[in-house]
Amino acid sequence: MPPAETLTPERILEVTEDVLRRYGPAKATVVDVARALGVSHGSVYRHFRTKTALREAVTQRWLDRASKQLQAIVAEDGPAPERLSRWVRTLFTAKQHKAGDDPELFATYMTLVGESGGVVEQHVADLTGQLAAIILDGIEQGAFAPGDSATLARAVFDATGRFHDPCYAAEWSRPGIEEALGAVVGLVLRGLRS
Repeated sequence: MPPAETLTPERILEVTEDVLRRYGPAKATVVDVARALGVSHGSVYRHFRTKTALREAVTQRWLDRASKQLQAIVAEDGPAPERLSRWVRTLFTAKQHKAGDDPELFATYMTLVGESGGVVEQHVADLTGQLAAIILDGIEQGAFAPGDSATLARAVFDATGRFHDPCYAAEWSRPGIEEALGAVVGLVLRGLRS
């Protein structure tokens, strides 16, 4: 039976996400993905050479969703302190929604992220690069003290880890978390202005 839609990598990734949600990472197979697409597993392998490559691509796609939203903040004009604050808060909100709106899929992705070290390292490099761009803008605007923007970006990323590192996901729905985030963001901004 021919597939209803053209088989593209993006379509395979969409269906893989559904299969992972349904079966979980331990039980989901490439055959399950192919069956859901109405194609042979060989057709899936033509786009993704291994099961690992497919899982890494799904993980990358998931992580890239937040990166794209944040990149829009980086590209904006305006005061760097406000953009940095909004960037950190937007990252937190995105992670909070991922964990709270679909906890089963979030747990699945945490398993996949654990298997995809290179994908995660690239994601962190992308995020810290975005922060560095905002910080550099702030230095050029005179809003932040001079310094190495890459080093400062990593420090900001680490300082705000409680609000984006998945190991803290259980805390993200607790009362007072927004206030705690505001306090950390305020502290970071004061530090950058020194």
